[in-house]
Amino acid sequence: MQNKSPFAAQKALFRAYDIRGARRYFTQAFVQALAQAFTQLYTTQRHNPKDYIQGQTQSSPTVVVGYDVRHGSDCIAQTIADILQASGLKVIHLGLVTTPMAAFWAQQYDGHGIMVTASHSAKDTLGIKWLVHNASPSHAQIQALYQQVANSQLSANNKLSANNKLSAMADNTHKDKVSTSPCLPADTIASIYIEAIAQVIHAIHPADKRVSDHNRNKDSFLRHTVSQPALNLDNKLDLTLVIDCLSGATSNIAKPLFERFCQRVIMLNDCPDGSFPTGNPDPTEPNRLAELQQTVIVNRADMGLAFDGDGDRLMIVDNSGKVVTPDHLLYLLAQVAITERHSKLDTTANDETSDHTATAPPVLFDVKCSHHLAKLLAALGAKPVITQTGSSLLRQHLQTDHKQAIFAGELSGHFIFNDGYFIVYDDAMYAGLRLLYWLAFTAVPTDAQTEKIMLTTDLWGELRSVLPPYALTDITRSLPTLVSTADHYLPLPAKQVCQASLLEHLTVCCCYLQDLASGHGANTDNTKLSPVDLFKNLTLCSCFNNSANTRTETHLAVHNICNISIEQAQQLMPLDTQISLIDGVRLDFANGFGVLRESNTSHSLTVRFAGDSMKDLQAVQARFVALCELFDTHLAEQIAAIEPE
Repeated sequence: MQNKSPFAAQKALFRAYDIRGARRYFTQAFVQALAQAFTQLYTTQRHNPKDYIQGQTQSSPTVVVGYDVRHGSDCIAQTIADILQASGLKVIHLGLVTTPMAAFWAQQYDGHGIMVTASHSAKDTLGIKWLVHNASPSHAQIQALYQQVANSQLSANNKLSANNKLSAMADNTHKDKVSTSPCLPADTIASIYIEAIAQVIHAIHPADKRVSDHNRNKDSFLRHTVSQPALNLDNKLDLTLVIDCLSGATSNIAKPLFERFCQRVIMLNDCPDGSFPTGNPDPTEPNRLAELQQTVIVNRADMGLAFDGDGDRLMIVDNSGKVVTPDHLLYLLAQVAITERHSKLDTTANDETSDHTATAPPVLFDVKCSHHLAKLLAALGAKPVITQTGSSLLRQHLQTDHKQAIFAGELSGHFIFNDGYFIVYDDAMYAGLRLLYWLAFTAVPTDAQTEKIMLTTDLWGELRSVLPPYALTDITRSLPTLVSTADHYLPLPAKQVCQASLLEHLTVCCCYLQDLASGHGANTDNTKLSPVDLFKNLTLCSCFNNSANTRTETHLAVHNICNISIEQAQQLMPLDTQISLIDGVRLDFANGFGVLRESNTSHSLTVRFAGDSMKDLQAVQARFVALCELFDTHLAEQIAAIEPE
């Protein structure tokens, strides 16, 4: 009988993007075995030293290690750091930082970093992310790491002789730890990171260029009220910001960062607290930003920013107190990258190596984003590219298939600039700051926006300027209206009743009905081809085998589909319907879209519907209900019960 791995229970922790799960699985033995696996991973990497900090070549690879505010994250990070160093690796202990800050510091050395974080998850969840040469691991690499852990045999030689460093996880308290690895001073970690961002802002918006931009915009609107300069005497943006850290890892860094650039900064929930007293550190949760919205309104602030637990997700509240939808925010940040890219190219016009032929830089967005986004991006001169969901997958696309893409983002609030100014990572604070400066100096309204911006009063009925800096509502007013559902998670059955998954059933239905609606799904004698004839290479499911003797509900699927008329098919799948199968099943209709995909972080399906109006959304939802009824009535009932936001 084959011996069972002592870490079989931990297999579920190794997910598509990272390691994450319930606290009880992060035992001391598991963390030590994991640290040993990381040691082998990094010692086999080719050394690529940086000269940014120390100015000298290191004799072994350098790994930076950081952690978030969760109770137990610090202990895990300390254990990993000690084992890495004991194995001969150079370790830089960052302490409490955001995940993007860990990525920034990893880039200053060899691009290797380990961040102990569960991001936006609930407080009893722990997790780990890591980088190798600045790249996030693929799903296959994550599974390979688990196999290495599962096959490991801890011996007395590789166990720590120190006391149990994970004991603090039980009492949920933070205690000072004595580190055996170098730990950079917290003010150094923060100040160098802030200074790097300041250099980016200066490169895009140098002081002399700010004045010229302001005068150019003023000349464009001479018939209107003249604005005040965007900068005050302290050379800061004359704006009022409200920032909600949700008690997460941005709590210690957000205030000094934004006070460096903005005159007035109001902080909410900026005390690091792993118990997350106000709720999960996820700014995308429904009604999660109520306090931020109220504070923006009461203080007549220019904008509200909210960050998740590890600082890689961003949500925005505009100056009217309204939450900007992630779809619209993705479009705005893509516009920042595109317009300020041109500015960067202008400054290198004499550089023979510069590429001035790329007129349509790709912009990546995930399958859950709205049906309007592709058209909006194309209107900016970008090439819209739809991708799978997952921020680490977006980063991989930027590093491999789409190196020339200038920006990438997803509905969950991850936004990545790839315009050459900063690290290619989803840094929420950096993205928020780029948006602020774009509104102040670069933003030029489109023709559709101009008439709505030319107002004589602001949201509060007072006289206002029509020149930069623009209020966020000035820009978002003309963006398409969108009515949508939130992401809904529908649990998958514990065991499949047949060989094909629910998504494979839906795929077959949609493809067959689209062919039928277009006239391709019928023979010359008008007898319809069966799904098994059209898609026999797509699925092995017996549900699509008419010769099946047992007429269970699933075996009736082929009967239901083959008895649909062309007219019914055209109602379910209009001729202009676009099908995307890159990640689940996404259907785009004239006035809305829907997506059904399998979650990468839980055993469930994620569903989202959106439309130009409530009626359009309901029509999209009804189509998905009708499609799912063809093969799974329970799934259809679950989809029918979803309510819009």
